Amino acid sequence: MTCSADCRQEPLLLFRPFFFSVRNRFFRDKRISLRTAAVLALGAGLFIALYLVSLRMIGYFHSQSELGIILSLKIFQMAWMIMFAMLIFSSMVSAVSSLYLSSDNEILCNAPVRPEQLFQMRFGTSLLYTSWMMLIFSLPIFGAYGTIFHAGWLYQLLMAMTVVSTALTASGIGLGATILLVRLFPAKQTKDIAVYLSLLFGILLYLVIRLLKPEDLADPEKFPDFVDYLSSLQTPGSALLPPSWANQLLGGYLQYQQVDWLAAGLLLLTPLVLFWAGEWLMGRFFFDGFSKAQESFGGWRAFGGKGYQPSPLRWIFHKEAKLFLRDSAEWSQLFLVGALIVVYLYNFKALPLERSPMPTEYLANLLAFANIGLAGFLATSLAARFVYPSIGAEGPAFLVIRSSPLPLPQYLLCKYLFYCIPFTAVTLFLIIASNALLQISGPMWWVSIGVSLVITWSALALALGFGAIYADFKIESRTAAQGSFGMMLFMFVSLAMELLMLVIGFWGNYRLLRFWLRGGQIDPFGALLSAGSLALILLIGSLAAFFCLKKGLSSLEQ
Repeated sequence: MTCSADCRQEPLLLFRPFFFSVRNRFFRDKRISLRTAAVLALGAGLFIALYLVSLRMIGYFHSQSELGIILSLKIFQMAWMIMFAMLIFSSMVSAVSSLYLSSDNEILCNAPVRPEQLFQMRFGTSLLYTSWMMLIFSLPIFGAYGTIFHAGWLYQLLMAMTVVSTALTASGIGLGATILLVRLFPAKQTKDIAVYLSLLFGILLYLVIRLLKPEDLADPEKFPDFVDYLSSLQTPGSALLPPSWANQLLGGYLQYQQVDWLAAGLLLLTPLVLFWAGEWLMGRFFFDGFSKAQESFGGWRAFGGKGYQPSPLRWIFHKEAKLFLRDSAEWSQLFLVGALIVVYLYNFKALPLERSPMPTEYLANLLAFANIGLAGFLATSLAARFVYPSIGAEGPAFLVIRSSPLPLPQYLLCKYLFYCIPFTAVTLFLIIASNALLQISGPMWWVSIGVSLVITWSALALALGFGAIYADFKIESRTAAQGSFGMMLFMFVSLAMELLMLVIGFWGNYRLLRFWLRGGQIDPFGALLSAGSLALILLIGSLAAFFCLKKGLSSLEQ
């Protein structure tokens, strides 16, 4: 910041560094680079694929008479509730770093910048960083409803307005709540706020799922009569929550082609009110919270005695564990992971397999194979959160690693093994526990474990490789890496690779599983096809991992 007049006369001045970074990242030399075009093409492909899958699934429900239509609208309501809860949590976690722990705060606080202007800048950048993926990839899901219900172009406009309004509302709640939390908590616990945010999100997620009771939707016998069952399905959520307004506006338009102006007004006015409230809170409490955030944590360090020379693997493990445990914003995410695992496994326990028209064994094996994709997606998401930013998070200390006698290939190998152990344990636990709940036995038990492990190991290698290629050693926090170009490219490539592996796995194991389910015998040719498909999946994962790690190593050496 150079002059006081600029900050007062041009409100968008604070956004210039963000705009320039985005322009240089995606449109270097004022033209679209080849890698930007590749990312856009991959994103468009995933967008279209998600739309087609949603179209097929919603169309199936819609074709099942009135009950199917009601069920599809209930899923519509649940999607809004879950999306809103995730946006609030992401905004609160991001706000802790962007508002109080950002490295440019010292410059901004010494410049003629009012807290209200700083809030406007942080609100806009935090909204884009935390909500862009949710906004973009929710559009094909909600847009598919408009196609199935023949809602017309007005629904598409209302949907776009509602999605943006919900994201603005969630960001306003997240930033406002963060300002109040930092005001209330002691300075030494500023970074530990993420622990409480994780717990709050877990409780919120549990309450949302419990209030919606999704397992009862598949069992009409739990209700006294069918009328009560339909009434329960049509019961809306709390009218005080913005997702209920979104569901009321769009769901009502889908059914009756009428606009609920009260819900539309609430959706439009609530972000404005929350934005004004956030500006007021920022002006009232920001500087006290920022001052407390600068206080030292204190402590002392006793160094080891002579002769302490751990192996490189033990040295990297020791360093990574300390970095992880010292950053509460990182290890507190374990609460969220635990909540996701509990809900993940609970869904399998609540499945009414005995009520399906398909034989239970066939359906259970089909779900077990689909579970491979779910576990792989979870592993990819966790790798994007923990593994991808791990190299950039070294910061200036990476110079120490480069100047040490530790070769970079060995450094990457040790880092990979550090994350490989817990990720493998989580994947095995998810697959084995879900197979036990589904009562899976025979070839499917081994196929699900083998394919899931290959997907997990490949996703880890891709995350580490892309994290090395696009390492940003000046990044403020690991959360800020979530919206980077490298992160988007990693997610697109990893999901595309996972989809390819699932297709190959299904094609190669179909004959083996079909013979096993029919007579409990192993077909020799089916076993050969299964082994070939697993070998091909392993080859694809190995080649992708080798290529990405080699490129990452070359990038780090330069």
